Amino acid sequence: MHCPFCRHPDSRVVDSRTTDDGTSIRRRRQCPDCSRRFTTVETCSLMVVKRSGVTEPFSRTKVINGVRKACQGRPVTEDALAQLGQRVEEAVRATGSAELTTHDVGLAILGPLQELDLVAYLRFASVYRAFDSLDDFEAAVGELRDQREKRLDEEPQGAGREPGVKDCGPGGTGEVPVPATAAD
Repeated sequence: MHCPFCRHPDSRVVDSRTTDDGTSIRRRRQCPDCSRRFTTVETCSLMVVKRSGVTEPFSRTKVINGVRKACQGRPVTEDALAQLGQRVEEAVRATGSAELTTHDVGLAILGPLQELDLVAYLRFASVYRAFDSLDDFEAAVGELRDQREKRLDEEPQGAGREPGVKDCGPGGTGEVPVPATAAD
């Protein structure tokens, strides 16, 4: 590492610390020639290969901006988008690969986005999976309904539902709430 002050080709590491999110290392260095100190930050590079063949560094900001478009008009907060971006980055880094395709990044987005907002998920999936017809949307909605039914059937009996009763109302018992009147 060259000293940024005197351009000496060497430096000595005085202190090393990981950042709060654990994705990089901050090193405090000292030049043996001029004795001035400076800081470097080391990060593991993660590259994304685009469809055109161009390679660029992974960007959590690009992921968040893409998902933000799908969430337009939906009740999704900026904090939720930031958490989704972090989850996606952690998932792609966990693959252990230094290079990923845009397809891999898209797959990593779909899971957390489905948990965040189903409408935004359908919007993103329609572009990502290149839906061509109404049948594609119907199939995706059918998959979501099947997943929801499976989750509801797997809930424990004491989770606020009677056995065999579908979750139809706020109480989850199949009863429809009736508003109170002034006479009640």
